[in-house]
Formats: sequence, structure tokens, C-alpha cells
Amino acid sequence: MSALPLPSRRVLGASGIETSPLAWGMWRSDGSSQDLARLLSTALDAGIDLIDTADIYGFDGTSGFGKVEAMLGEVLRADPALRKRITLVTKGGITPPTPYDQSRAYMDRALEASLTRLGTDHIDLYLIHRPDILTHPQDLARFLDDAAASGKVRAIGVSNFTTAQIDALSHFLNIPLCVTQPEISPLRIDPFDNGELDQAMQLGLTPMAWSPLGGGRLMRPETERDSCVACALDGMAEEAGVSRAVAAYGWLMAHPAGIVPIIGSQNAKRIAEAAQALTMRWTRDQWYGVFETARGAALP
Repeated sequence: MSALPLPSRRVLGASGIETSPLAWGMWRSDGSSQDLARLLSTALDAGIDLIDTADIYGFDGTSGFGKVEAMLGEVLRADPALRKRITLVTKGGITPPTPYDQSRAYMDRALEASLTRLGTDHIDLYLIHRPDILTHPQDLARFLDDAAASGKVRAIGVSNFTTAQIDALSHFLNIPLCVTQPEISPLRIDPFDNGELDQAMQLGLTPMAWSPLGGGRLMRPETERDSCVACALDGMAEEAGVSRAVAAYGWLMAHPAGIVPIIGSQNAKRIAEAAQALTMRWTRDQWYGVFETARGAALP
């Protein structure tokens, strides 16, 4: 029975930017810049060079907006050679307590602030973090087009946008979106059949999956369904000699849309082992076995 292949590199949409097929995300970063530097080094040593952050990361409800970007900026300033080794992703458009503002004036300020905190003259991939329903997609498109034309941004994308919102924004853009970043995991399988991944393949968007372990519930099941899906993954994990988390990453990566799981762990061992997902080979029977377990019913 043929196995589903896993590539060693990904290209982000039509951008031409080649990256690792796994990303490391910083939304849980709550240590020091030294801690962040150590974990970044671990990710790079494991071959993970797609690095995901956002201006909201570090915000605790009252303070800390931009904290994680600023820490990463410290790390990059301390070792300038690192900047060329990573594909840098950041996001903007969330403005607590508003909560969203994607007006042209705000987004211009947000992008400049991110560049300053990160200590770089360009961001490889800039994402609109969550949709602002009070901004016309044409206005947001003009900002993104101009950001790319200025050289401050190499490629653009969206996070948590619906298929209709992606269509509307794409209609007004002069340059294509390259990435969509939805929540996808063996516990959140909606994107497989609600049109999100079909649209990504149609438009050539690379899906970056946030919370690929279901917010940690795959590792610490809370419901009977969580436990059943974890057990299904354990069967494949044991066969491949990897952890349950690695099996979950490999399961997502086997999809033809080219899903890039974002590793959210702040544990060096967990980050390093994630690369083992590249060694996994899934048959259709194995893949659908996990899917049907998550679905809670056999496919017709």
C-alpha cells in the first residue's frame, strides 16, 4: 500500500519563499530573551526555520503588548547572523481592548512598530491576525499591497479568516495572499471538509496550523473524544517510534494542502523531536483511521 509522502521543504504560496515544513511559534513565550534565544537555537538545529510571532504575543490583559516581538528583536540584534537563517512571520491587527483595528492609519503604525521591535527592515511574512469587520477589504488590500511594494513585507497572508473573507480580500489585492493560518488539529478537523483547505489548495495558499495539538488536549485528554483520538494517534506513534505529538504533526503534514504545523511548545526537547514527523509515512487507511475517530463516525 502506497504511503503519503512528506516533503523536506515547503514554499509559501506563490511567494517563492522556501521554508521548513514545520514552524515554531512564540505565543506561549513567557520567559526571558535568553530563554527565547535558547529555544530558537533548538528549533534551528532541528531544521525548523519558519518562526512565527505576533505583536499581541506577551499581552497579559493589561500590559505586555509587543513583548515577545521585542524579545525576539533583542535576540536578533545580539546575533545578526540569525536574521538570515530564519523566515520571520509576524501578525498585526489586534488592538486591545478595541479589539480589532485594520484601518490604514492603524496598520501603518502597527507594521512600523513591529519592524522597530524586531530590529529588522523587512518581515518575510506579514499576516492580518484576525478579521476586522469594520474595515472594508479594499482598504486592507491597499495597505497590504503598499506594504509589499515598499519592501517592508515580502509576502502576505491572513489568520483566522473565513473562506468568504479570504475571497473578498483576494478580490481587491494586486498581489496574492500566500498563507492562511487557521486552527487545525486531529481534534479540530472542520477545515478538512468545510472548504477551508479546499480553498487553500484552489488559491495556492499554504495553511499554517495553529494549535496542532488541540490546545494541549491531545497530550492531556479532557473528554472521551479527546482520549479516543489520542489512542488512535498512539497506535501510529508506536509503529513509527515517535511521540503522540509527533504523530499529530505528521498526520496534518500528510494532507495534500501542505499543512505546516506551528509547534507551540516552549520545551526544548519537544521542539527538537518535532522534526521526527518528517520521517513518518502514512497510508490512507492509517490517516483515515484517525480522521474517522475524530469524526466519531465512519465515512459513508
